[in-house]
Amino acid sequence: MLRFGTAGLRGPVQDGPDGMNVTTVTRATAGLVEWLRGRCLGGGAVIVGRDARHGSAEFATATAEIFAAAGFPVTLLPRPLPTPVVAYAVRELGAVAGVQITASHNPATDNGYKVYLDGGSQLLAPADAEIERCIDAVTEPVARTSVGPAGDDVVRHYLNRVASLPSLIGGEGARSAIRIALTPLHGVGGDLTVKALAAAGFTDVHVVEQQFEPDPDFPTVAFPNPEEPGATDLLLALATRVGADVAIAVDPDADRCAVGIPLPDNTWRMLRGDETGVLLGDCVLRTAPPDALVATTIVSSRLLSKLAPARGARYAETLTGFKWLARAGDGLVYAYEEAIGHCVDPATVRDKDGISAAVLTADLVARLKSAGRTLADQLDDYAIEFGLHSTDQVSLRLDSAAAAADVVARLRANPPDAIAGEAVEFTDLLQVRGRMRTDALIFEGATARVVVRPSGTEPKLKCYLEVLTPVESAAGLPAARTTAGQRLSALREYCQGL
Repeated sequence: MLRFGTAGLRGPVQDGPDGMNVTTVTRATAGLVEWLRGRCLGGGAVIVGRDARHGSAEFATATAEIFAAAGFPVTLLPRPLPTPVVAYAVRELGAVAGVQITASHNPATDNGYKVYLDGGSQLLAPADAEIERCIDAVTEPVARTSVGPAGDDVVRHYLNRVASLPSLIGGEGARSAIRIALTPLHGVGGDLTVKALAAAGFTDVHVVEQQFEPDPDFPTVAFPNPEEPGATDLLLALATRVGADVAIAVDPDADRCAVGIPLPDNTWRMLRGDETGVLLGDCVLRTAPPDALVATTIVSSRLLSKLAPARGARYAETLTGFKWLARAGDGLVYAYEEAIGHCVDPATVRDKDGISAAVLTADLVARLKSAGRTLADQLDDYAIEFGLHSTDQVSLRLDSAAAAADVVARLRANPPDAIAGEAVEFTDLLQVRGRMRTDALIFEGATARVVVRPSGTEPKLKCYLEVLTPVESAAGLPAARTTAGQRLSALREYCQGL
C-alpha cells in the first residue's frame, strides 16, 4: 500500500492500494477528516488545489467533495495552479488544512496528495503516522457533496504579494532592464511566473514555447526535474539565442527554482542550489531586521553559516525538507535546501516557492546589472570573503532500499579515519537526541565534508560533498577552482566506491 508519509502520499497512477487513484484519495481524505475532528478542528476551512498531472482534476474534486460532506467549508482552487498557492492560501485564509494534488517533479506516471496543516506548513511527525492510522480505520462508504470552484481572489492576492517582494525585500535602488529566459517544464507554473515577473516590472521574458503549456506527459524531458541532465537544454539554448541576462526554470508544480547564468565564453551553466541559496539569502538579509534568522539543511553548503554572522544574522541548520526548515526558529526570514528549494518570504509562504524565488532572482540580476556586475561576480566576492565553497552530489542507485541501508550500516560500524587523503571526524546522526536525529553520517575534515544517507523514497544512497579552498584575491580564483575540482573528483571517486 501507499503509505502516508512526508507531506502525504506519492506514487504511480494505477488501480489498487499501491497506486494513486480515487479510492486511495478517498480513504486518505476520510482519514484526514477524522484526524482533524480528533483535534477539535472539524468544520474549519480547507483549501484544495491541483496541478495538471494525470488524474489531478478527479482527485482534487473527490478531496473537496469529501471535506464538504463532512462539514468543512472548502475552497477548491479554480484551475491547475502551483503548489505555493495552496501553502499561501492555507496561511492567508486561516484554514485548518490544505491539500494539493501533485507529484512535483516526479515522472509523468506519478501523482500525489500533499498536505498542509494550519499555518501553511507541511505536516510533521507524529501527525503523519496518526493520520495513517485514521486512514487504516476507514471502512464505511464515504459521502461526497458537490463543490464548485472558487474565484481568482486567492490567486490575485498571492500574485500581489509576490510582485511586492522586490520593494519589500530588495529595497529601493537602481535597477536595469533585464531579459529573462523561462521554462515551467510542462508544468503549471508558466502563466503565474510570467504574470508575477511582469507585475514586478520584468516584462522582457522569453519562454520555451515547447514546454510552456501544462502537459502531463512531459514530452520534451526524460525527467521533469531542472536538476536532471538535459532538462534545461532547451532553456539554455533559448537564453543563448535571445541574449538573456538570466535563465530560470521552475519545476512542474513551481515550488522549486533553478537559475542559469551566462559565462564569459558565451556559454551558459545552471547554478547549483547552494549557489542560488547564498545569493538569495544575502539578498534577503540586506533589508532584514537585526538578528534575523536564516536556515538551511545538514546536506547543504556551509557558506550560509559564514555569511549569516557576517551580515549580523543568526543561522540554523535542520534535517532535509521544508517541514523542518519552515520551523527552524523565530525570526526566520529565509531558508533554502540544496535541491533548488527556496523560501524567500516565510511570513507568507512557509514552504519552498519557485515563483517568488524567480522574482527575487530577477530583481537581484537587475540590481547587479545596474552596477555593471553579474551573479557570477557576486559569487566570486563570496569566495574571496569566505573561501571557495564547492559542492557536488553522488547518487548511487542500488538494487533495493535494504542495500542502501547495508552500506550505511557498514560505514557506521567502521567509519574511515580519512577520505581522499584528508583526516575526518565522524558524526552519526542516529546517536543525537531531538529533531536532528536521523539516519545519516557526517565525515568532516578541515576543508572537506561528506554527508551520506539513504534516500527516504528510492533505493539510492546519497552522498553530499563539499570542499573549502582558500582564496586571497580575484587573481587566485582560477587556481582555486582547479584545486577544488580535483578534490571534489577525489571525493566522488571515494563515494562511487562505496
